[in-house]
Amino acid sequence: MPSSTSSSRRLTASDRPGVAQPVPVRDIPAHRWGTVLVCALVLAALLIGAWECHWRKFGAYPGYRDDAMMWARQRLRIDAGEGDATVLVGSSRTFFDVQLPVWKELSGRAPIQLALDGTSPTTPLEDLADDPKFKGRVLVGVAPDLFFTGYEFMGGNFRNYRKHSPSDWVGKWLSMHFVEPYLAFYDPDFALFTVIKRQDWPLRSGMHGGTQVRKLTQLGPDRNNTMWTKLVTDPQYRALARRIWDEDFHDPPPSAAELLEKKKTLYLQIARNAAAVARLRARGVTVVYVREPSTGNYVDYETREFPRQAAWDQLMAHVKVPGIYYDDYPQLRSDRYELPEWSHMTQASAERYTRALYAILQQQFPPDDGSRW
Repeated sequence: MPSSTSSSRRLTASDRPGVAQPVPVRDIPAHRWGTVLVCALVLAALLIGAWECHWRKFGAYPGYRDDAMMWARQRLRIDAGEGDATVLVGSSRTFFDVQLPVWKELSGRAPIQLALDGTSPTTPLEDLADDPKFKGRVLVGVAPDLFFTGYEFMGGNFRNYRKHSPSDWVGKWLSMHFVEPYLAFYDPDFALFTVIKRQDWPLRSGMHGGTQVRKLTQLGPDRNNTMWTKLVTDPQYRALARRIWDEDFHDPPPSAAELLEKKKTLYLQIARNAAAVARLRARGVTVVYVREPSTGNYVDYETREFPRQAAWDQLMAHVKVPGIYYDDYPQLRSDRYELPEWSHMTQASAERYTRALYAILQQQFPPDDGSRW
């Protein structure tokens, strides 16, 4: 007689050779599903509305997301026939401090903005150097701690910009037309899991915490970037932004091996730029470098870690193109502008800075082909 265990074993397809596995049938409860759907939609709308109200009260307002697709839209303008344009490559200071509407007013044509937060401009510059369709002008922004280390926080934005799928483009189009212009909370800094992650959680023994950079920017559909007004109007938020920068300014003294590696990296970045500039100049492309202003603890850190003589001056000696160092021009000096968190300008300051910078470029370093910057 079979045991109770064997008799209660669930039969499978292997127990019934040649017999199809029966399709399970599940009874659907008798509910008013239309009402359930309406209630679910209302609840979702209430939750979204509450999240939106929370961030609006915090000071946020709708803007565009600076993701890989946004960057690709601008870079592919060169492929689409704008190879004679002025292109801006750099890090966040170039992104914040050069205002495209002001530039367009002065030049008659807005530049293509390819600067990226927290990212060295060297790889995008090399990409332009390797693109025979590009024959315009390049302004290269230099933030020493990013430029001379080759750091690429947003490097993924430019590595595969020609490989986006049709669904990527459709998704970005839908987002830019139906989501980003209307929802203030649709910003990476306000994502629920980002908010949860940055809470003051206890750390395990041996771990060291670090604060992620908070929202600083407000982006337009053409990648014109301005400082978020909360940094100007909210002293506590401004102090938070400064504290986050300051976390990186107190590393212990490097060892001899670390100093040697740092020097090798610096000269590698200079060599990469020199090679890219040589290729661009061979096509008649005008290239100018600019060291944008910084203040406070940030400029103290940059001066200590990347002294002008050892970094900027070496770069200029190797690339053999003009360079604009902000402290050499009274109209560009940092004391003329407002940089609330030491590194980026308010919109009003950035507009004045753009006018001053453009005048220097056009008067002292006009393009070789007689065009306007």
